[in-house]
Amino acid sequence: MTQTWQAAVRPTLDTVLQAEAVTGMVLAVAQGDSAAEPLWLGADATGMALSPTTLFPVASLTKLATALAVLRLIAAGAMTLDESLTRLLPDAAAAQPGVTPRTLLCHTSGLPVDFAPNTVPYALGLNWPTLARACLAVPLSTPPRTEVCYSNLGYGLLALMVERLTGQPFSTALTNLVLTPLGIEGYLGANLPRPAAQLGGRLGEHTGTALEPFNSLFWRDLALPWAGLLTTATGALALVRAFAGVPTGFLPPSLTAEATSDQTGGLAGGTPGFLRWTPCPWGLGVELRGAKRPYYTPAKASPATFGHAGGSGAFAFADPQVAIAWAMLSTRPLPGWWVRWPHIGAAILSALDSGGLVV
Repeated sequence: MTQTWQAAVRPTLDTVLQAEAVTGMVLAVAQGDSAAEPLWLGADATGMALSPTTLFPVASLTKLATALAVLRLIAAGAMTLDESLTRLLPDAAAAQPGVTPRTLLCHTSGLPVDFAPNTVPYALGLNWPTLARACLAVPLSTPPRTEVCYSNLGYGLLALMVERLTGQPFSTALTNLVLTPLGIEGYLGANLPRPAAQLGGRLGEHTGTALEPFNSLFWRDLALPWAGLLTTATGALALVRAFAGVPTGFLPPSLTAEATSDQTGGLAGGTPGFLRWTPCPWGLGVELRGAKRPYYTPAKASPATFGHAGGSGAFAFADPQVAIAWAMLSTRPLPGWWVRWPHIGAAILSALDSGGLVV
């Protein structure tokens, strides 16, 4: 009897969960055009059992969705990758020569990671319109195309482009351009139809308060275009598979090929204070593995592997050389245990390489 991929990877997952005190996770995989039934283990921080339909905050996996919205508009001819920000967002302080959708998507625009301390009070009453105005006011911190600096603010400006080109609030445009066409159950700043998974562990200075990241209604209502999406493991998998051309027709093949190739030209960089690589390849929304060490995916994954990690304890990656994609949503934030994620990816790649996908 052929062993299912779930049975093959279960020992690795059990080891990781126990060693890292992770209360639960949901894992989804696909090979070629086929996706399997997700594997779910454990419960959230409140003891709520997880399932394939559990909604999770996916943090920076939201950037995959935002990038796809931009790419859909590019495919439709509403703008181009190399159009100047001076035309698309002339009121942005970052609207300087060399800043384009391409540089924003691959984090080479010269924008900082986030707002400077105390410029945008993180307090009740904060909302996306306020944050959008703040994004417009942030100047470049370095000249464009001199380094890769992972930037939430760049994705704020991309969301503003989408709003102005569609005439819709970003959350509505994201649903119409990305979530609905891909069949994803996802929510950005919307009321949820059922409780989402609650994350455990330390979540910064606001842990246990009404401002707690990821878990609080306040956080979810911010509708952050760089970190605010809630979806299922299947939804996260669908986002990364869209960059692999699944489903056919969602994006032109030439655009997906460009999106999953390096746009940084060998520049060094990464996330200041966390990880830095030389070089630091990045695509149009997706991060590229390349020769990065350490990294979220296993050494077994090809350099062409692309995807994204999320600070809520989530990831979604695809290796085009073997046509395998995998996504995990968990109940423990990324810091401290992401170094175990390559073990999960290695178990999946080994299981599918040896036995294929048993749906």
